Amino acid sequence: MLRVITYIDGFNLYFGLKSQGWERFLWLDVQALSRNLLKPDQILARTKYFTSRVAQPPDKAKRQSTYIDATNTLADTSIYFGKYQTNPHTCRNCGHVHNANSEKMTDVNIAVELLQDAFQDAFDAAVLISADSDLIAPIEAVKKLFPNKRVIVACPPGRFSQHLCRSAHAFLKIGHGSIEKSQFPEEVRTPSGFILRRPASWR
Repeated sequence: MLRVITYIDGFNLYFGLKSQGWERFLWLDVQALSRNLLKPDQILARTKYFTSRVAQPPDKAKRQSTYIDATNTLADTSIYFGKYQTNPHTCRNCGHVHNANSEKMTDVNIAVELLQDAFQDAFDAAVLISADSDLIAPIEAVKKLFPNKRVIVACPPGRFSQHLCRSAHAFLKIGHGSIEKSQFPEEVRTPSGFILRRPASWR
């Protein structure tokens, strides 16, 4: 069996689902999704989920916190945090200043984990769930340094990068079926016994 590690760009996946109007599928079990993308001769070694905590608005931060806590209950799953920051942006035309949100470090964190795992021979195939073309460089590095390992890009719904997909050994588009059958149950129990419930706006 070929060992697979999945590397999930959380914000890319989240906004892909949002762009499709699939808020009801945001209660997503990323480990189940990873397994549903495997071929019969593959086994899931680990799931790595990359995200950043948001602070505002409070209701969004609460939903995300609940989701992260649910994801933390999954075995053989690790969460890696970048930074989500708000910077003032001035309109060139009218001079109006507004806050622009940006998410930092996810692509760097994915690149570091991907290369580190390749050097440590932790996988035979890596599945990268993202459509961020900034990840082309680490994919090409793995292909050059480890010709026996494969990198597959799995584009989230509503997301696609031709250049990123070309850089990988293969690519696929994650469809409605894979997302629908990869949901958490309505209630998730933490190791301490606390019950986490699907946010109301995700129903």
